[in-house]
Amino acid sequence: MATENIPNATAKRLPIYYRYLNILADSGKKRVSSTELAEAVKVDSATIRRDFSFFGALGKRGYGYEVEALIKFFKKILNQDKLTNVALIGVGNLGHALLNFNFHKSNNVRISAAFDVNDEITGTIQSGVPIYPMSDMKEQLTVQQIEIVILTVPASVAQDVTDEIMETGVKGILNFTPLRISVPDTVRVQNVDLTNELQTLVYFLDHFGTKDED
Repeated sequence: MATENIPNATAKRLPIYYRYLNILADSGKKRVSSTELAEAVKVDSATIRRDFSFFGALGKRGYGYEVEALIKFFKKILNQDKLTNVALIGVGNLGHALLNFNFHKSNNVRISAAFDVNDEITGTIQSGVPIYPMSDMKEQLTVQQIEIVILTVPASVAQDVTDEIMETGVKGILNFTPLRISVPDTVRVQNVDLTNELQTLVYFLDHFGTKDED
């Protein structure tokens, strides 16, 4: 199965499908149609069928999809059986919120180490996660074999910190800073700009109103 050819938009929807399918299973649902999925996840049924088609015949026309079979399939695709340790770089207000959350609804992702310049919190354990000084970052990322980091440092130091991270074995960065960091082609960056998303929402509300308005 050539998952490397899956479009980015499809890949981003897979965790949404997986999460909702688990909700269906918990409610005792055995079978689901693309129309039912569409109503739940707010993605049109044609898009769902197209997304699923990248992975072969997951359902039957006129019958729908077996919930447990889909869960088993997406669990494997999303590596839900594999625990992934990630590091948090920057334990400010947003960093603390992420530590408190720590992906508690996920079975396969957890923050296992955090790093900050604040001497008042380094050397402590916050929400079950040890906080290391930034001077230990490269060593700990390497020793703990952490390949994914969450970046929540100030924008003014984001690139400098990223350059240090690149000296370790990190392969992916979830970037919460407004700076578009530069990395080698071998490293993948997902940018999460909360301010931009909020401003975009305000823009659409101001100019187009809500979805239900004509």
